[in-house]
Amino acid sequence: MYAIYNLIVEISWFVLQILAPFKSKIKLFVSGRKETFGLLTTGISKDDKVVWMHVASLGEFEQGLPIIERLRAEYPSHKILVTFFSPSGYEVKKNSSAADLVVYLPMDTKKNASRFLDTVRPDLAIFVKYEIWPNYLRELEKRKIPTILISAIFKKGQIYFKGYGGFMRKALRKFDYYFVQDVASQKLLTSIQIKNTSVTGDTRLDRVSEILDGDNQLDFMHAFKKDRLCFVAGSTWPDDESILIDYINHAPKNLKYILAPHTIKKDKILGLAGAITKKKALLSNIDIHSIGDCEVLIVDTIGLLTKIYSYADIAYVGGGFATGLHNTLEPAVFGIPVIIGPDYEGFKEAEDLVAQKGILPIKDQWTFGELMKKILDNSEFRKNTGIINAGYIAKNKGASKQIMAYIRTLL
Repeated sequence: MYAIYNLIVEISWFVLQILAPFKSKIKLFVSGRKETFGLLTTGISKDDKVVWMHVASLGEFEQGLPIIERLRAEYPSHKILVTFFSPSGYEVKKNSSAADLVVYLPMDTKKNASRFLDTVRPDLAIFVKYEIWPNYLRELEKRKIPTILISAIFKKGQIYFKGYGGFMRKALRKFDYYFVQDVASQKLLTSIQIKNTSVTGDTRLDRVSEILDGDNQLDFMHAFKKDRLCFVAGSTWPDDESILIDYINHAPKNLKYILAPHTIKKDKILGLAGAITKKKALLSNIDIHSIGDCEVLIVDTIGLLTKIYSYADIAYVGGGFATGLHNTLEPAVFGIPVIIGPDYEGFKEAEDLVAQKGILPIKDQWTFGELMKKILDNSEFRKNTGIINAGYIAKNKGASKQIMAYIRTLL
């Protein structure tokens, strides 16, 4: 089966190289991987002790970050290597100071896996959430390198639990230990005879909890918000924005609005600004002395959304109209209502908080308008909804502490 798998990977790599000149994201995927071994050779010496963490994209990096920070504090003599699968994660975090080195993970071929581990020689490998690469895992097992999976979550429909999923089940079983987000995931692993598991929850809860202790002050936000209620919509897509813009243009002038779209290309931002009829400003071009006169602020830079959420009285998180829901925990930790689109299945924290009525889903423009009216007219409802969100995070944090206790037995 490995022979067939390796052939598929090789063919995929060949096809991706052909497509790269025509697709910008694929071009990054391909060109970035061609640089990986050069970066590794330069960044890691034979005398270095290394902990390797692999993540798929930005969300998984955020899940791994609490562990990275604790590893840095407790094992300062180790270098931290982070590998990404997706360009959307790598391009944002390639210069992150959290790790000593950030690179793309080479394609999962036997040759690449062997060369990668020959170069890195990690003392520990940490995979985040659901990245299962058979050749890398087989090579890690051969070399007896401790390998753990953290913040993992499994669903019954995944290939590991199907009759035809034997090859991927075999790969999945190569981890030394599994830290899963919920009891359902643990039961699914038990059903395929994987019992070396602990239910520890999601490390992102630890990450967002730490945000509360950080410095979230932004001078321009003080100047913009003044004493008004503030609605912050983060990581929005066109489907979200069509609903939000119509509401903003027709709503009474008793609320400040911030839009932080997922895509901040110039033409996209200008189109968004042009559709808004109320007085607005772009964050990249604000005058802090007059920003308070604006009703809408469009965030056309990256890296500030988390702090901006700290000023919100109501939040909307984009991606819930089929593109993939973004991080709802970042606004939820500040104890405010969070609104999302209808497609949140598979996002555990969203499923949990929708059930508890802290996160509030909408279906369309009408349901959004009705929900906003309820939130704005009923301050007690707004307050209690936010309390549910903050309480959920406070109750379920602590995964990082349990994972680190295990890691200490390995390093």
